[in-house]
Amino acid sequence: MKLPLQKSPQPPFTKGGLRCSPIRLGLDRPPFAQGGEGRFRLVEMVDTYFQSHYIPNTPQEQAEMLAALGLTSIDELFQDIPAQFRNPSLDLPPPMSELEIQQELGRMAARNRPLGSGPSFLGAGSYHHFIPAIVKALMTRGEFITAYTPYQPEASQGTLQVIYEFQTLISNLYGMEVANAGMYDGATSLAEGVLMACRVTRRSQAVVSDTVSPAYLNVIRTYCQPQGIEIVGARHWDPQVTGQTACLVVQYPNFYGYIEDMPAMAAAAHGQGALLVLSADPTAMALFQSPGHYGADIVTGEGQPLGIPTSFGGPYLGLFTAKQEYIRQMPSRLVGRTVDRLGRTGYVLTLQTREQHIRRERATSNICTNEALFALAATIYLAALGKQGLRQVAELCYHKAHYAASRIAQLPGYSLPFQRGDFFQEFVVQCPAPPAEINRRLLERNILGGLDLSGPPYRPLLPPAVDRGMLLCVTEMNSRADIDALVEGLGRVA
Repeated sequence: MKLPLQKSPQPPFTKGGLRCSPIRLGLDRPPFAQGGEGRFRLVEMVDTYFQSHYIPNTPQEQAEMLAALGLTSIDELFQDIPAQFRNPSLDLPPPMSELEIQQELGRMAARNRPLGSGPSFLGAGSYHHFIPAIVKALMTRGEFITAYTPYQPEASQGTLQVIYEFQTLISNLYGMEVANAGMYDGATSLAEGVLMACRVTRRSQAVVSDTVSPAYLNVIRTYCQPQGIEIVGARHWDPQVTGQTACLVVQYPNFYGYIEDMPAMAAAAHGQGALLVLSADPTAMALFQSPGHYGADIVTGEGQPLGIPTSFGGPYLGLFTAKQEYIRQMPSRLVGRTVDRLGRTGYVLTLQTREQHIRRERATSNICTNEALFALAATIYLAALGKQGLRQVAELCYHKAHYAASRIAQLPGYSLPFQRGDFFQEFVVQCPAPPAEINRRLLERNILGGLDLSGPPYRPLLPPAVDRGMLLCVTEMNSRADIDALVEGLGRVA
């Protein structure tokens, strides 16, 4: 079929004293066109004109703004940028139709190895857990997707009640007195916990255990550097907390999956008037003693295990709890329950200490939102599983991980270098060959191996004997057959 060629679009023209360009609607290359002869451009003129598709202000408005800045041209506005960086050439492919883009993205996605296509033993902060179908079915209802900014309580009671229930569930899970409406993710939650501890204690030093996630540590440093807060690394067996320390930061279980001596950590912090700040795995809390049991002052966590897909690393959900005496120093937002003039229960935002609500110098956070939709997902997940269901998930993770560790420890050339304490669902294995090579061989069997710890930033934190470490994770998603396949694959590499 030969399609007629339409006229090319009109050149820029003047209307009302403004230089304008027509809007183009349609595709330059329809997906059904064959060869150059079949290509055409569909152009439709409309009544609304702009100076540019993407710049809504007029030349007159631009001139007024430049004059207010004491400038005469756009080039002057950007003169501080080196000339070689102002207008770089972009080596981009020609435009594509929507169908062509979908096909291209599909080809790119096919290069990935989805978690559901075979066994996976990769964790390190992002975990493959079962998500009941009810989570997506409820969280994607239009009422929740569109109305998640609850500034007007009279129109947002459903969303506010969900957040209130979320706060209650997380407080109970961590054994803490109060939880906020959620944060961005586990790393930023922990960093905000450090900032809060410094505000509470009026000190400017944080001691961070060497078993905290290196990625979390980097975020802590990023948050604290502009405020002049000193970050001191410490061995987990000797935290070296002093009278200048605002908080001791510990991960529970730690980055390598093991359980720290929490009573000793609490004693080390509180003995010097410092706060104990934890980052706790919410799934593990269904099996182990809660942070509140040990007297933790601020407890944060990554909410991704609670019904949220791994999604290539985000977006996730940050958890944040604290003792009630520190509630006015908490970041983000807090939902409270009250009654209206007729005595009916209602929910409202309360204690809003963010900088857009009060004077900036008194604000405790500049977080402008919370992960409300994923807080809803976590609430549905916890409600669907219930207390016993979540404990069953934690027990499955625990026992399957210990079964895998016991099998791997029997393989020639492999060992478990960390024998102290207990571990939850992750453990470190010393390998007979470079972990990267082992993971490549495992992938040939459609098995995703563990995290390679043999290079930075992990290697400097490990004992010298652990030079070929691999961090393996086993969850309820791994069957006994999956674990046996992993062991067989590791044995063939040795």
